[in-house]
Amino acid sequence: MLAQAKANGTLRVANTQSSPPWSMLDESNNPVGYDVAIAREVGKRIGVPNVVFVADSFKNFVEGLKTGKYDLVMNDLTPTPEREQQVDFGDPYGVEDFRIFVPASNTDIKGKDSLKGKRVGVVTGSSNEIWARAHLNDSDIRSYDNGALIFNDLGSGRIDAVIISHFGGMKYANVNHLPVKEVGEPLIYQLSAPAMVKGQPALRAAINKAIAEMMADGTIQTIAKKWVGRDYDMAGTIAKAKAQKE
Repeated sequence: MLAQAKANGTLRVANTQSSPPWSMLDESNNPVGYDVAIAREVGKRIGVPNVVFVADSFKNFVEGLKTGKYDLVMNDLTPTPEREQQVDFGDPYGVEDFRIFVPASNTDIKGKDSLKGKRVGVVTGSSNEIWARAHLNDSDIRSYDNGALIFNDLGSGRIDAVIISHFGGMKYANVNHLPVKEVGEPLIYQLSAPAMVKGQPALRAAINKAIAEMMADGTIQTIAKKWVGRDYDMAGTIAKAKAQKE
């Protein structure tokens, strides 16, 4: 696939374009965000500088790779045992913590233990849905195709809480001008890595080399400061999450 991408001169990368700060559309409807910037830099370093972004949803990513709709998925996608049975992952280039968001006026949800019997919104096919269905057996889990829809329903009272990343939640809250707050401790740290169809050792090796170089020369930290937050230590938090995983 690497040889094919080089021959075509194009690397096709899937993202949702609706999950800030990882991927979203700017005022001119061009894809931007942390994962978009990382994907462009990876393309450049592996010799395929023309990166074309394909919009899709989390629930379609694995199938889209398997059917050849795109070459890579780079959109805050966490390597899980279920996904790793179907696709291969490169080395992690991002990390985030998942939190519980509730309306600012809410007083009875204070953390994971108080979600019993509550209506909890998650993104369909995301690792927060997988986590919620595994750990919140007494909650009413409701899945949505994108985060904007979840926060609309949180704002209108159709659901009681949302489980989403800290970054994603803060962005949606700000965009929709919603009075919400985070409660409780982070539920999980999750690494994100590029996903590709199985059996592509040359592509995987090239991507891993590019990510290692970007980590070493500070590119990852620079891109994170621009898109994720000036004070966020992306490289350090990736190292922490890796150590926790091991």
